[in-house]
Amino acid sequence: MREEFGDGEAVALRLARGAAPGDLIDGADPVGWLALDSGARSWLLRDALPTRAEVDGEHRHVLTESRAALALCHGDGRIREAALETAPRFPALLALVVIRCADWAEPVRERARRLLRETLDADAAVPLAPLVLLLGRRGRGAFGVEVLGDVLRGASREQLGRLCADGDRSVRRFAHRLAVAEGRLSAAELARAAARDPDPAVQTLCAEAAVALLPEGAAADDVLGPLLAARGPRVRSIGVTALRRAGRPERAVDFLADRSGVVRACARYVVRQYGTDPLPWYRRLVTGAGDEALPPGAVMGLAECGVRADAELLARLLAHPSPGVRAAAVAGSRFLDVTDVPRFRELLDDPAPGVVRETTVNLLPSAGALDAGWLMDRLAAGRARHARVAAFRLLDARGGLVRLRAAVALLDDPDVKLRGWAERSVRQWYPTPDVPLGSEEVAALLDRGRHLFGERVLTRRKREAGAPG
Repeated sequence: MREEFGDGEAVALRLARGAAPGDLIDGADPVGWLALDSGARSWLLRDALPTRAEVDGEHRHVLTESRAALALCHGDGRIREAALETAPRFPALLALVVIRCADWAEPVRERARRLLRETLDADAAVPLAPLVLLLGRRGRGAFGVEVLGDVLRGASREQLGRLCADGDRSVRRFAHRLAVAEGRLSAAELARAAARDPDPAVQTLCAEAAVALLPEGAAADDVLGPLLAARGPRVRSIGVTALRRAGRPERAVDFLADRSGVVRACARYVVRQYGTDPLPWYRRLVTGAGDEALPPGAVMGLAECGVRADAELLARLLAHPSPGVRAAAVAGSRFLDVTDVPRFRELLDDPAPGVVRETTVNLLPSAGALDAGWLMDRLAAGRARHARVAAFRLLDARGGLVRLRAAVALLDDPDVKLRGWAERSVRQWYPTPDVPLGSEEVAALLDRGRHLFGERVLTRRKREAGAPG
């Protein structure tokens, strides 16, 4: 294979030398067929492609599969159109017929569409689905998607199941939409699909369809069980909401402390519909502050539906042995609009990165109330990385000269990400009213970051700060 050829051009060259398409391209690989279609038009291959006489003449019945594939990708529309007459002899080339259905030349496009309507069946549609759907995103590609849907409506459960389990996300979405529209899957099968598939769009589609099939008041553990046990929070939330329809609010209580906020909200909705206020439940659970098994979701749930007075309950959890609970207590205080700067400042030295991240978010609006020297000490290379990041975020939020000092101090830092944030901060720095005019320190700091500016920008920045030089 010659190095100057791209992948598609290399495949076209090997076809011109007699190799079979099936030996070069995986029949289910849409990228391979599209690369061939593009690569065959390279000027480097112009002398290796079939001529019009070869395709449209009296000897076209002896055209080989390899030559037919090249003809279907030819830059001359008349040759592509003529090659479509030969295409039915080679089932493996149906992928190229699909591509020609979106051809820019109308005669080629119309003939390819008639051919696809006549030849495509469920057996061929399954492996071609990724290519059809990929082309469907392009102009003139909707026809192939329409034909694919028409054909797959008559597909067997096994064929449709293969598409529902395909590695291509767009194929799984298409297959599940078709299965739901045609009623091909039961509520239990849809629930299992929602719990199993990693794609949020498929999860939501199948979970909502499964719940819609449930009769009012039905227990349906074979449906609710997979939904409630699903990893995806969207699926769990749909399952929890369905507990109201099933008349089983007692199961919703188990999800009041779920790790996902949307699931907790749905659980609160269900229990309220049956006359239960979730707030006392949260308070009772959180009051056992020494319980190491206290779920962080219970802490967040209290904050989500509590009042400002509940902030005191959360404050007791700031020393809880579980990092997750401590982080939730900090985040929950933000929900209740309570900021205790001295107390939160101590948490910047917490060993858990999650706690420090939440604490930093809480303190950012009050960054000016923190001692700049104390924060600068936490930029030292010997500190934990999460502590250094938190200190820089807070110093950066202060703006002015403090921000410039902190950023320049990290310009040679070995931590690549931290150094990148510092460089961006220096580039975006502008003097604020609190920066003393004519400050030699500002000039020196900007000079240390000289490599980040052009000379004209550096001179202008100094002039704006009234700095010498």
